[in-house]
Amino acid sequence: MRTDPAAPPADSAVVRDALGVGVAVGLSGFAFGVTSAGAGLGLLQTCALSLLVFTGASQFALVGALAAGGNPFTAAAGAFFLGVRNAFYGLRLSALLELPRAVRPLAAHWVIDETSAVALAQPDRRTARLGFTITGLTLYVLWNLTTLIGALGASALGDTDAWGLDAAGPAVFLALLAPMLSGTVERAVAGLGVLLVLLCQPVLPAGVPVLVAALAAPAVLTVHGRMTRGTEPGERR
Repeated sequence: MRTDPAAPPADSAVVRDALGVGVAVGLSGFAFGVTSAGAGLGLLQTCALSLLVFTGASQFALVGALAAGGNPFTAAAGAFFLGVRNAFYGLRLSALLELPRAVRPLAAHWVIDETSAVALAQPDRRTARLGFTITGLTLYVLWNLTTLIGALGASALGDTDAWGLDAAGPAVFLALLAPMLSGTVERAVAGLGVLLVLLCQPVLPAGVPVLVAALAAPAVLTVHGRMTRGTEPGERR
């Protein structure tokens, strides 16, 4: 029986990539801990956000809106809509991973940008499960540990605004987003979203511009769909 000599290296590559993503992103939890403390949240509140919410962009959006003086409900709504994307990841990962029913509720908590990216990049179910598990475990442990360290060390840093750590969250989010802007449609959605935020920021309460920017996706997709249908050979006149 012929064996596949590429299987062990493939597993090694998956482990390496998963650990790389988990460590790189997990360490940014320190910035969240400091930013959250600077926004006025207590140690327990900050740690609870990382333990229970565990989606970095939504966490940064929430504390950022609160730090800017936004209404808590508006801030929570903005964070919620940013987190909705994970539900769509879950639909794709559910079919790919086919995990036992007993572990699905726990696995759902780890369905985020990074675990989805690593899992979906794998060639088969076994390596997808491996990548998802290692990325999720590494990221969850490090993110929560560094969140705790950041929240505890915020007072020692003094004025957190002077360190510019409030920019760490958006910087990490942009770093994760940039590789996804591979096509014209994705770039158009991102560009329109930025434009909407810039236009709404001076006139709307903190957190609301993020909600308005969400309209960029359906707007661009609608225009793109009409343009695509209009160029189909069967519909030319």
